Amino acid sequence: MDKIPFSKMSGSGNDFIIIDNREGIVDEDLLRALIVKVCARGISVGADGLILIEGSEWANFKWRFFNADGSSAAMCGNGARCAARFAFLNGIAGRRLTFETDSGMILAEVIGRRAKVQMPDPTDLILVRDIDLDGSPVTLSSLRVGVDHVVVKSGEMDDRALVETGRKIRFHSEFAPEGTNVNFVRRKADGTILNRTYERGVEGETLACGTGSASAALVMAETEGETSPIRVYTKIGTRLTIHFEKTEAGDYYNLFLEGDARLVYTGELRKEAWKW
Repeated sequence: MDKIPFSKMSGSGNDFIIIDNREGIVDEDLLRALIVKVCARGISVGADGLILIEGSEWANFKWRFFNADGSSAAMCGNGARCAARFAFLNGIAGRRLTFETDSGMILAEVIGRRAKVQMPDPTDLILVRDIDLDGSPVTLSSLRVGVDHVVVKSGEMDDRALVETGRKIRFHSEFAPEGTNVNFVRRKADGTILNRTYERGVEGETLACGTGSASAALVMAETEGETSPIRVYTKIGTRLTIHFEKTEAGDYYNLFLEGDARLVYTGELRKEAWKW
């Protein structure tokens, strides 16, 4: 592990370090420490998460996704798009591909600088209920799109209020022991939908969240009659498009997330990137 080739990619504001680990170049014993160190902003590369691309018997590749704190996550929509385009750019797969995740097999398509990935079918949808937050009720909906999400319809919030409220919900006993990701969604004056996310594992607001935007879109579909495709805008103004179908029984399926997956730069991690 003297030199580890990597790519830095950004999916609608979420940024990731991606490593081709099909030859096992990353030492498993040092993996968590490496993730925490190289994802640290200001002192190393800096990223919201790290993705390992590994071999698969059943698909073009298998991925392992890690949050910046070293914890693993079954799914990340923005990371999945970046992984798909990384695989295409590096000759690991064609424009249409499949890859393994802990949430199941994912279908993807690379379209220029954008990518479209299939998300896990949503489960555990509970609409419009209240939880107690410091003695006051907060109305929210919850569901699982590969990972757990809460969706709160809110007015405009400043950064500090969003992080404080998001952290309280993320660690609320209602969602123990794993906790949850928390999305704040609102319809702006021009009719567009804005979603902002406090991400578990990052422990703060990220510039975008794919599974969170998909969760927000489905809650808007259920509560406000939005139809597919739904365009959701992130904090920095990038657009994610959520496609889905719905059965007569009311279950959602064929959920796809489409958005940009930009290659920012490539390089080599040196020991000084994680030895500090």
